[in-house]
Amino acid sequence: MVMNEKVRICQCYLLPGLIKLLFERKKKKKRKEKTLAQCSSQKPARHDVRSGDDAQGAGPAVSTETTLAGGLRPEGADTGENMSALEKHFHLGRLPPRPPMPGGLQSGSKMRMGPGRKRDFSPVPWSQYFESMEDVVVDCETGKDSFRIYKSGSEGPVLLLLHGGGHSALSWAVFTTAIISRIRCRVVAIDQRGHGETKVKNTEDLSSETMARDIGNVVEALYGDLPPPIMLIGHSMGGAIAVHTAAANLVPSLLGLCMIDVVEGTAMDALNSMQNFLRGRPKTFKSLENAIEWSVKSGQIRNLDSARVSMAGQVKQCEEAMTPEGPKAIVEGIIEEEEEDVEENGGQSINKRKKEDDTEVKKERPYTWRIELSKTEKYWDGWFRGLSNLFLSCSVPKQLLLAGVDRLDKDLTIGQMQGKFQMQVLPQCGHAVHEDAPDKVAEAVATFLVRHQFAEPVGGFQCVFPTC
Repeated sequence: MVMNEKVRICQCYLLPGLIKLLFERKKKKKRKEKTLAQCSSQKPARHDVRSGDDAQGAGPAVSTETTLAGGLRPEGADTGENMSALEKHFHLGRLPPRPPMPGGLQSGSKMRMGPGRKRDFSPVPWSQYFESMEDVVVDCETGKDSFRIYKSGSEGPVLLLLHGGGHSALSWAVFTTAIISRIRCRVVAIDQRGHGETKVKNTEDLSSETMARDIGNVVEALYGDLPPPIMLIGHSMGGAIAVHTAAANLVPSLLGLCMIDVVEGTAMDALNSMQNFLRGRPKTFKSLENAIEWSVKSGQIRNLDSARVSMAGQVKQCEEAMTPEGPKAIVEGIIEEEEEDVEENGGQSINKRKKEDDTEVKKERPYTWRIELSKTEKYWDGWFRGLSNLFLSCSVPKQLLLAGVDRLDKDLTIGQMQGKFQMQVLPQCGHAVHEDAPDKVAEAVATFLVRHQFAEPVGGFQCVFPTC
């Protein structure tokens, strides 16, 4: 009796469940077969990828296979031999959706990325950033020297801007526009001795003492015995000259001092490799546009807007046309940009166009550096040795802006911990901090001046205090 009851229960409850399970397995099997049939009908296409000389038959082709994920995989990889089509389908289902292409472009369309995008390397005049330009004549022992200056602003403290070695006052162009829009001030940027459009009798004397005297003489020529409040701001070599000027008390109305990316320890260490760096630069450029292009692509100036105005102060046109035996007026290491494919360039190859450019430039007057920095080596040590202690000894409020905290040496580290100056690090910049990030430098300088009540904010400027 009990046995019959168990059989009846199995028939009533378990048997329908087993039948349902078998039916579901059969449906799964059919779905799997259908998926396999679909995948096998969409067999991945094979492509031969060749590059460089291989495209011309100089080497074997590299066979690749387009995977379901849309990428390329070398032949022999796990593209189907060890993975079933169903497993591929499931793996693909786990992948996140592709992000949309910028500008509404689809993955199959042609999108021009960085090197393929046309950039404007044409020069921009100084008048786009400065209000006026003049030559200040200064009496000296050997006669009269003429210093080129650029000015903006009509009231407030004077920001006297000193450029780095090899650069010019035009390196402060974009910064000038940025600082004038934040605080009420006057800007005076100077082409220092041997640089830019400044003309002096003794161009080879670039000692720190002579260059510091130049700054004092220009201030006196501009403002007489009653100069307005002045803040000295210098980059690299200009920062060192600003410190020497302040320490010698050559600017009696000095109210502040700012050095940008110049530290004694780092500078002294870099002097050993400076000649190698200078030898690695191009000697000439076929045009001013070519010089601007080199400055941006080499990383000397990371801001194209600044490079377009400042490179005119670094290079000059040669007095004589270049001869075939002369130096090659082409920038080594710069790959000329292709707009699109070779077909869109009239079928001309890059090498052919470069040869034509070389032939054409030999008929023109190329551009070369305004100053041969390699010949100033005997003055480098005097610019930077003892700079940290000299900077700390200046009694005015001081600011130090750096591209990286690793540039801080021992003396400045101790001084910063003792609160002897304000330091701010501006990352993601090259050595030309004020050119690479003019807005950030202007914000830091404006905050410093407003904080010390040296200047008044304009345009709703809000101080942003540094975190270090």
